[in-house]
Amino acid sequence: MATKQKKLGTFDSVHLLIGGMIGSAIFSLSGMTILSAGPSAIISWVLGALILLAYGLQTAELASRYPQSGGVFAFPALLLGKTREQGNLWGWISAWAYLFGCIAGAAFSAIYIGIYLSVAFPAMGALQVPLGIAAVLFSGVLNAVRFRITGKATTVLTLFLGLTLVIFSVSVFSSGSWDASQLTPFFTQGTGGVTGFLDALPLAMVAYGAIVALSFLVGEVEKPNRTVPMAMAIAMAVVLVLYLVVLVATLGLVSSSYLQENEGMRYIPLYAAAFSLPGLSFLTPLISISAVLALLTTMIVTMALASHTLQATAEQGALPRFLARTGKENGAPLTATAVVVLVTGFFAAFPQLTNLLINLGALCNVIVVAIVCVTVIESRKQHPTKEAGFFHAPGGNILPILTLAVLVASYVPSVIQGGWQLWLATVIYYVIGLLFYRRPRRQV
Repeated sequence: MATKQKKLGTFDSVHLLIGGMIGSAIFSLSGMTILSAGPSAIISWVLGALILLAYGLQTAELASRYPQSGGVFAFPALLLGKTREQGNLWGWISAWAYLFGCIAGAAFSAIYIGIYLSVAFPAMGALQVPLGIAAVLFSGVLNAVRFRITGKATTVLTLFLGLTLVIFSVSVFSSGSWDASQLTPFFTQGTGGVTGFLDALPLAMVAYGAIVALSFLVGEVEKPNRTVPMAMAIAMAVVLVLYLVVLVATLGLVSSSYLQENEGMRYIPLYAAAFSLPGLSFLTPLISISAVLALLTTMIVTMALASHTLQATAEQGALPRFLARTGKENGAPLTATAVVVLVTGFFAAFPQLTNLLINLGALCNVIVVAIVCVTVIESRKQHPTKEAGFFHAPGGNILPILTLAVLVASYVPSVIQGGWQLWLATVIYYVIGLLFYRRPRRQV
């Protein structure tokens, strides 16, 4: 008999979102934002939080009205297109893009687990790829046994990560080495010049991508019309404050020019800052270990989202039905999880594909955001008045239109920089998906 899973309340939901957001970005991508924007990267991270919160609240509105997991497929499938077939096609386009975004994030995290460990412990230098693959397998097993990201073990882990960032910041500010003069000039230090903070915005937004996790897992959330938006607001506030403190601490020791001269430090900025404080030697292994744990947490969340997306899409018949199979004891999406592990492990085995992962992941994010924003507008057309018992994101139709415009404009540079290789990879990816999509449709 399947074990009934307890639904997520407000505390568990906040915990899940914080655990998902305190991950790869602050420990790795923050360095790239500093490289591009210098001190004005602070603005990138604030803007990124506001934009993703606006986007998250729109998904919360859809989740409140249509409370079923796999919302990245279900929401467009229910609301877009004139027929069920057309709706399923829109749902599949959205889910297929979101799937790669999750896998890219998990693979990126796996790759940088190997990097952090090899830097902190040189003996592991030759094991970067095996360590990354091991991390993928470990995360996959936890998802297969339906390990609760909100359980006691991960509560301790999230608290440890938060405490590590606090210890790092306090140590830096009290070290006597932190230099406030490095924050000036504020806008012109980065390689992107005065507008570098705009170039850094897409990378900063990656840090908050898990904000939509609850909306797409809403079937497992208690009282979603209240819990989802409240958890998003609380989690975003906590994470943003923590990130800003860490960024300011790092910027007082690590400048854009330093990262230009030391390419190997660009993806490990907190380690670079700790390394510059020889009197606090305990910080470097602490940062490395914490980074690995944070990356693992991100992998568990993103791989779970990818598995649930595959499962929900298969349940609707838009992908082969075998992908919807679940474990008899715990209800975990076993087949979908196995597929996610295989694909993520493949990308983790080839670190040279990192740029492709970032650029294709960015393009897939644009596709998902565009479809979700249009879905929100369509939902409001069908339900023009606010109804009691449902959450409504503020701002009316201006919010989804503005969100779409800002997000697409932010991602355009990274999409263009990907060149023809990015477009070829996108075509190949969707052709593969289309082969799977058409097969079950013929059987209906």
